[in-house]
Amino acid sequence: MSNSDKKNIQVVNIVVSTSFEQDIPLEKLAATLSNTEYNPEQFPGLVIRNKEPKTSALIFSSGKVVCTGARSMEKVHESIEKIIESLKKVGINITIKPKINIQNIVASGNVGMDLNLNVLAMKLNNTEYEPEQFPGLVYKLDVTKATFLLFSNGKIVCTGTKSEKEVDDALEKLIINLKKVI
Repeated sequence: MSNSDKKNIQVVNIVVSTSFEQDIPLEKLAATLSNTEYNPEQFPGLVIRNKEPKTSALIFSSGKVVCTGARSMEKVHESIEKIIESLKKVGINITIKPKINIQNIVASGNVGMDLNLNVLAMKLNNTEYEPEQFPGLVYKLDVTKATFLLFSNGKIVCTGTKSEKEVDDALEKLIINLKKVI
């Protein structure tokens, strides 16, 4: 695949999980930090929002964390560091370097051509297309864990991958499969 093809899809969201490996007093965080939301009757986790990088994280009293919104692993690490700094401000010292596990990467882009979704729904395996419900076609690639949303104007969204290489590989396979049926 040429370099120009790779620029047609960009990571827009990385979802990671980690653990601070210690109990976190969520009530104390909610009472002290302004960028949090905590409503334990509705959900057991505290939401903390960072402005830069623009991310949100769920923190559970067990110390488990799910962070979303970063567009690169560098921004994921920055976001987790910011959370650790916020915890330090309220007297909670995280002494470990949290192990970060990628749960999902979402990327979006364009295949550079209009797509006839009716034809694709008939010719490709593993598709769902109900235009009355949603204007995109859902296409699950056989060989990868990637799932694509395809739109008639050529725009695409890829989800289910766990690395940028998997995103690139899935895009390459998508283009090959599209060229076979178009």
